[in-house]
Amino acid sequence: MVWAKCEHLNPGGSVKDRIAKAIIDDAELCGRLSPGQGMTLIEATAGNTGIGLALVAAARGYRLVCVMPEKMAESKREALRALGAELVITANAPPPSEENFRNVASRLAASRGWFCTDQFRNPANPGIHERATGVEIWEQTRALAGADVAAFVSGAGTGGTITGVGRSLRSRGSDALVVLADPVGSGLAGWAETGEPGPDGSYAVEGIGGSVPPENLDRSVIDRALQISDEESFACARRLIREEGHLVGGSAGTNVAAALRLAASGEIEGPIVTVLCDSWDRYSSEPWLRGEELLDLRARCPLTAGPS
Repeated sequence: MVWAKCEHLNPGGSVKDRIAKAIIDDAELCGRLSPGQGMTLIEATAGNTGIGLALVAAARGYRLVCVMPEKMAESKREALRALGAELVITANAPPPSEENFRNVASRLAASRGWFCTDQFRNPANPGIHERATGVEIWEQTRALAGADVAAFVSGAGTGGTITGVGRSLRSRGSDALVVLADPVGSGLAGWAETGEPGPDGSYAVEGIGGSVPPENLDRSVIDRALQISDEESFACARRLIREEGHLVGGSAGTNVAAALRLAASGEIEGPIVTVLCDSWDRYSSEPWLRGEELLDLRARCPLTAGPS
């Protein structure tokens, strides 16, 4: 059976609400930030972390600047602006380029004295998933499924979710299989399995994958990687919306498609757990959500086990 943790129901609509609050809490505890003093936060984001940070910034009196690659959905930009964030849009540049969104954010932080929340490197990111998300998954699976987690499946954007949950499971002596769900075109699946990034290609799913593993992605907790095409990801996301009533984005489709493939293999006995990462509202401008009719989605995404 496949179980899904509904992180798209968080206040900001994604799993990144957890790390946004954790990163700012940690910075305030260490004295690097002071609420109500008009300080400026900056983050390189595909959108979801920016939305989480915008909620916390509004509550605590910070200014927020979000640096985003131009390929990200226009609806994400609209949401961030509505929440009061200021946007810097960069080219879709590779990691070594000065114009890469992460490099632009780091440069602006250094030159203007802003606090870079730095979700890709900040240890508070996997830390909150180890202390909270992983514990919740362990306890809720036991309570609802009556068994321990047999496998955990997740994509990786910053690496925080899969790293933190994987560490949390390992700390409990669990032998659950930890599986990276990676878009076809991303190099992270190859890196997880061999230590060297796979071929760098293009893909449309937002917020996960990459050509270079982020610092917060701990390869030692990953047992296996499954690659999922854009077509399969979006087909699965649309089936989750239309048949299960889960209003989710494309990366949730990637996660569930990988979990279902693992379930169909027959090698896992026990609950397979994954994460519904974010909500559909930030993809309203995207063709995959607006355009194609259901038609042959059943054949392209065999939903053999429904998420709960």
